[in-house]
Amino acid sequence: MTTARKAKLTMALYEHVFLARQDMSAQQVDALVEQYKGVIEANGGKVGRVENWGLKSLTYRIKKNRKAHYALMDIEAPGAAIHEMERQMRINEDILRYMTIAVEAHEEGPSAMMQKRDRDDRPRRDGDRPERSFGDRDRGPRPDRGPREGGFERRPREDRA
Repeated sequence: MTTARKAKLTMALYEHVFLARQDMSAQQVDALVEQYKGVIEANGGKVGRVENWGLKSLTYRIKKNRKAHYALMDIEAPGAAIHEMERQMRINEDILRYMTIAVEAHEEGPSAMMQKRDRDDRPRRDGDRPERSFGDRDRGPRPDRGPREGGFERRPREDRA
């Protein structure tokens, strides 16, 4: 077997997501993607789909940042290429976090983060409860409630009578 064929057999599939600082521009994030794409290709791998998810809020602060630019890369590369890319990301101050996951196959089409779902298509959490109208304040007594506790009824105010 040739070394090129061995390298092809040992290439694994990965999904890699990284978070970049919030004060970077979208062009700078694209430059980071190209930089790491070059690292992968220099080490015998290739990068497929690249998605820039944009600036999103973080659940908690990371290195004094409340937001971050998210980017996803589908990678087919040997483990050494991934290791080198992650080493360079650890050094880079613009990268807040990164995560690489080995996958069996890459997803076709846009990722779940890029799919736009219409609000009307999603199932409602409260079932099929009708919309409540707050414009009509004179609804009268509610049939699901009994009399007030304490044995007294509310009297109408004199200025309303």
